[in-house]
Amino acid sequence: MQIHENFSLLPFNTFRIDVKARYFSTFSNIDELSELIGQKSRLTTLILGGGSNILFTKDYAGVVLKNEIKGIELQHEDADHVYVKVGAGENWHHFVLHCINHNWAGVENLSLIPGNVGASPIQNIGAYGVELDDVFWSLEAFHLSERKIHTFTATDCEFGYRDSVFKNQFKNEFAILSVTFQLKKKPIYHISYGAITEELEKMGVKDLSIKAVSQAVINIRSSKLPDPQKIANAGSFFKNPEVTVSKYEELKSAFPNIVAYPLAKGNVKLAAGWMIEQAGWKGYRKGDAGCHAKQALVLVNYGNATGKEIYDLSEEILQSVKNKFGVALEREVNII
Repeated sequence: MQIHENFSLLPFNTFRIDVKARYFSTFSNIDELSELIGQKSRLTTLILGGGSNILFTKDYAGVVLKNEIKGIELQHEDADHVYVKVGAGENWHHFVLHCINHNWAGVENLSLIPGNVGASPIQNIGAYGVELDDVFWSLEAFHLSERKIHTFTATDCEFGYRDSVFKNQFKNEFAILSVTFQLKKKPIYHISYGAITEELEKMGVKDLSIKAVSQAVINIRSSKLPDPQKIANAGSFFKNPEVTVSKYEELKSAFPNIVAYPLAKGNVKLAAGWMIEQAGWKGYRKGDAGCHAKQALVLVNYGNATGKEIYDLSEEILQSVKNKFGVALEREVNII
């Protein structure tokens, strides 16, 4: 367990921003994490997972600790469910494929989401009609200052749209150690969202399965979203905003083609990508910072863009959408 000084974080963030951490190390168990925290207790600490939902705008003056806790373990099962405990350092998509291979249903719509398992409850990740809190059971987290392990239920996590208690009052206070999922033995399919049904037909699927749904999602995501290995990005940069029905009706009157989804609680969710595209940003590029040509929600680094250049571009987009639609977008990516 080695602590590096002035360490480049370029390989550890999918935007491939070349900033340095004053100190950097990795941990693969709770004992290593506790020891590292003890050695650098006076410095601010950033727990890093897959680096796929983060934008570094400057060097990090504290200590960056990369979570590499692994393991997928079937804890127990009942008539309808299996309960699976997963190390926070496991790759999310690899975990999804593991579930599909074992016929554990519930996460197939979340295929190909980048990042690690530990970030999934922090963000309450979601796609194609399914969110993390639909399959979440509990998690274990290490309090960085108390140096104690806490268990969180779904209620404790206070899940919201791409939100949780770990992005608010407990921000930067905990390191997620493991997440336990409640998965179904008999699948309930969610195929009405987006183009999943159309893609399944294109694939010639006759007998629906979680493997087929997963492959359909993979196909759709691959056609729309840039591969971070080829074009540096952090996936969707902005959240889809929620507005009141009256605000939606006002927008619908002015923009008849606006894309929106009614929500159970009465509000309406607007498609941020559609608004960004209508404001003229899709395919925009300034230097090496740009807005992806196929998906306006995704900002990209075409080579040597700095984090500040990407952040400044996001600020211009936010202001432009606010001016055109009167709607305030929020960033989904964490800004450091």
